[in-house]
Amino acid sequence: MKSISLYLGISFLVLLSIIVLRSIAPNLFPLYFVYIVLGVLAFLVFSKIDFDILSYFSKHLYVGSIIFLLIPLIIGQVTRGVIRWIPIGGVTIQPSELVRPFLLLFFANYLVSGKFNKKKIIYSLILLAIPALLILVQPSLGVTVLTVVGYLGVLIATEIDKRALLLIALFLILIFPAFIFFLAPYQRSRVESFLFPGRDPAGAGYNSIQSMISVGSGEFWGRGLGKGVQTQLSFLPERQTDFIFASVSEELGFVGAFLMLFALFFVLFQVQKVISNARSPEARAFVSGVFLSLFAQVLIHIGMNMGLFPITGIPLPLVSAGGSSFVATMTALGMVLGAKRQA
Repeated sequence: MKSISLYLGISFLVLLSIIVLRSIAPNLFPLYFVYIVLGVLAFLVFSKIDFDILSYFSKHLYVGSIIFLLIPLIIGQVTRGVIRWIPIGGVTIQPSELVRPFLLLFFANYLVSGKFNKKKIIYSLILLAIPALLILVQPSLGVTVLTVVGYLGVLIATEIDKRALLLIALFLILIFPAFIFFLAPYQRSRVESFLFPGRDPAGAGYNSIQSMISVGSGEFWGRGLGKGVQTQLSFLPERQTDFIFASVSEELGFVGAFLMLFALFFVLFQVQKVISNARSPEARAFVSGVFLSLFAQVLIHIGMNMGLFPITGIPLPLVSAGGSSFVATMTALGMVLGAKRQA
């Protein structure tokens, strides 16, 4: 079955990303092209691998993911007080991003295959807690949230009673405050600044305030590429990653932001169509997890750029500068194509 629509949506977002990033962070290039090439290769390779073959190795991939998540804690590179990256030559990789598609693959096969019961749900939550805690202690709150959301997406596609699903969601919400103890001081300050934005405008609340200024200053047509005050003068921190939506809004205005969002939701729509056209229940559960994870990623990123959510460091899929995130997203989308029923 043809997948030209998905190819077009991805291509538009990657091209837009390159154009914007070369404007606001030209120092990323030419190295960032390495990640783009790796992401495209991952997409092509995993789209050609039979989903049943990947499913067969899902348990092995889960164990490998746990081992991979332990590596940064042993030999990881410390950057701004966090240990998320592994240096390899001239590039760095973030295991917590790269393992997410494979964790979704494991949970899709674990929860769907065999008899579905309460014991299986409990065991799956324990298996989820292991990578979630390993990611959280790095610390990476954003990736932890996306991992849990992806798991819930898989769970929705199972035979679970929706009332039970609601109870699980409420349970996760209730225990979430306990994870505050695992957060770094700067992450706790971000939550506090969201709740009380005017308390420290020059400190913890600075990022959110500057982001909202950037979004509003672009108006309808934008200031133009290379002409954004917030982005070009570095008033907006992490403009190429956590605040790429604000950067696009300032330089390309409402028009550019709308086109970007249209392309993102167009890609999500193509992923959603695969759910009803999946080759197996395991494939449907996996694609459901990918869809909900990507949807949450878009929603949270835009929300935090507009001051609606706390700053959690979640990149915008396919647009933000983040090599590991880009490769992981392209891998997941390739696996989505592999999960589609063949015509």
